[in-house]
Amino acid sequence: MKVACVGGGPASLYFSILMKRVDPSHDITVYERNPATSTYGWGVTFGAELLSYLHVAEPESARAISESSVSWDNWVTRIHDRATVTEQAEEGFGISRHRLLAILADRARALGVRVEFQREIAGEDELADADLVVAGDGVNSVLRERHADHFGAEVRVERNTYIWLGTTKVFDSFIFAFVQTEHGWIWCYGYRFSEDQSTCVIECAPATWKGLEFDQANEAESLILLEKLFADILDGHPLIGRPQADGSAHWLNFRTLTNRRWYRGNLVLLGDAAHTTHFSIGAGTTLALEDAAYLVAALHGDTRLRPGLAGYEQQRRSTIRQFHKAARYSAQWYENLPRYIDLPPMELVALQSRRESSLLPHVPPRLYYQMGRTVESLCEFKHRLGSKLARTRHAYGDGLSGGVGS
Repeated sequence: MKVACVGGGPASLYFSILMKRVDPSHDITVYERNPATSTYGWGVTFGAELLSYLHVAEPESARAISESSVSWDNWVTRIHDRATVTEQAEEGFGISRHRLLAILADRARALGVRVEFQREIAGEDELADADLVVAGDGVNSVLRERHADHFGAEVRVERNTYIWLGTTKVFDSFIFAFVQTEHGWIWCYGYRFSEDQSTCVIECAPATWKGLEFDQANEAESLILLEKLFADILDGHPLIGRPQADGSAHWLNFRTLTNRRWYRGNLVLLGDAAHTTHFSIGAGTTLALEDAAYLVAALHGDTRLRPGLAGYEQQRRSTIRQFHKAARYSAQWYENLPRYIDLPPMELVALQSRRESSLLPHVPPRLYYQMGRTVESLCEFKHRLGSKLARTRHAYGDGLSGGVGS
């Protein structure tokens, strides 16, 4: 099969790697419009489950990703000057986006994939000789928009404003910092992605953003104010931005993308071209790599192209639908932060960890917290009771179980 992948992000590169591993005779080219050293973003996150999967799917690149990643196993939440709460958590990992792309591009080339940088593809008619065209060209996919009516893309613009920054402060934990200002709350998600840098995603409500005059500030002015607001966690380290062409700061409103269809003829959507999920659940990179793996499996599970693409669409749309729901509730939790922020710190942190619940927005926060504590107590009681019965059976024999149940 002759394959053209448009867009040189994680999804396209990983797809090309897995396709070559399954069948080295595939003729695959990845086209990326930007230079090899150019990429947006700072670090990306993923969990231990994805890392384990990568080691099974493609050990060579997985080893390089593991060696270039840093990890944390606790979460720290700072609530202005009120409290700092530390919790143990499942192990998380961070890696430089630039390093991740370099690893995947190097591995793809080693397997025989052609990777062409500074090559822009405006439409699939430029790739007429390809058996399969993979649109991995991001949320603003040019290939998808050429057939907008067919794919049925819908974009929901989230309410809060955010900015994606880097810093030389190396966080030991994944950190949330909530800062109160005279114009409302502003908060930061911070995590390290290398031995000498971390990512800071800073978010606030529109009224806070305007009240602090970020709508009038340039990049340098924005960074100075943000460094003052988050001085407690930065410890004197600077924030590093990515100014826009006019020198303004790169503030955004997250856009959640869905598509009615994921393929048309021999053109198929992959990664952010097919879907996006709010950054507060940290699933973007994981879902992109999983898309790649599912598409490869679908294509080789059925050698006919159309049934393979249809199977991929059906499987992934079902999975992504669940993530979209979780991401929507997560984004809403932060959009409605005033509803929770005055709770006692432990209750606030507990509800933050349950923010993907569909029930939480409809139940008074303190009642929901108590409900959660009650469920936890019942589960603990059930566990203790089961352990006690098991010890009793061990001591007196399984024949006792009949008497206990009667």
